[in-house]
Amino acid sequence: MLQAPFLKAGDKIAITCPAKSLMKPMDDAIKLLSSWGLDVILGDTVHAKFHQFAGTDELRAQDFQRFIDDQDVKAIIAARGGYGSVRIIDQIDFSPLFHHPKWIIGFSDITVFHMHLQKMGLQSIHAQMPATISDSTALGLESLRKAVFGETLQYEIPAHPLNIQGTCHGEIIGGNLSILISLLGSKSDIDYRNKILFIEDVGEYLYAIDRMIRALDRAGKLAQLKGLIVGGFTELKDNDIPFGFSVEEIILEVVSKYHYPVVFNFPAGHIQDNCALRLGGEVSINSSSHTHIKF
Repeated sequence: MLQAPFLKAGDKIAITCPAKSLMKPMDDAIKLLSSWGLDVILGDTVHAKFHQFAGTDELRAQDFQRFIDDQDVKAIIAARGGYGSVRIIDQIDFSPLFHHPKWIIGFSDITVFHMHLQKMGLQSIHAQMPATISDSTALGLESLRKAVFGETLQYEIPAHPLNIQGTCHGEIIGGNLSILISLLGSKSDIDYRNKILFIEDVGEYLYAIDRMIRALDRAGKLAQLKGLIVGGFTELKDNDIPFGFSVEEIILEVVSKYHYPVVFNFPAGHIQDNCALRLGGEVSINSSSHTHIKF
């Protein structure tokens, strides 16, 4: 996997909105990124609005393309997720990144970009975005800083009682579960074999999570993983007649037959901590009385 150069003070980082429009100013985010010594550039989409999107599909694709093509821009961070990335992914030429790689940063709907880049052999960063920075914990923000500046990412969390213990090492892939499902069989779908998969989601019905996990399994995506990291599954919904299984139970019913390490409650996703992950990079997992994850 091709890794972009890590950032240093004075580098330019561009903020663009490839999906939903912003609901509030990003003053906190700009102040934070500037405090790290970065030169923040705002895309035309930051102030644009077209229905629920940050401008038309054409504008959002052009904004993203401009920053990919600009060799002075060393990283691109999506201002927010929502929905819209899949509407523009095929309009963007990512080939300049092979010659001048740069970090693409974001989460949630930005999983579309993460998976597409990994299909091309390019690393990216799953982390907080400007729209969520004002609500982030210090841990989440510090992990973003470490991720972009190339410092070691190392997490130790209490072991969940339903974890499947073990150790593994490999390339980490993944992101938002709903987006992973939407990409199955597409040009952005990737080979999950011998990978460590990370998943998270928000606002889903429990039965829908069950359906999505089973869809991944029936597509052959779960059988040959090296490990599974389960992040935040938040704002979950249930039917009037309860589904009857927790997220952990839903996942274990499908994957426990494969005998690889499974880690629950990793602090990443639609939560305030949302710790950074370098997708496409190598990660080690040691899950016992505590879970240790190191990039």
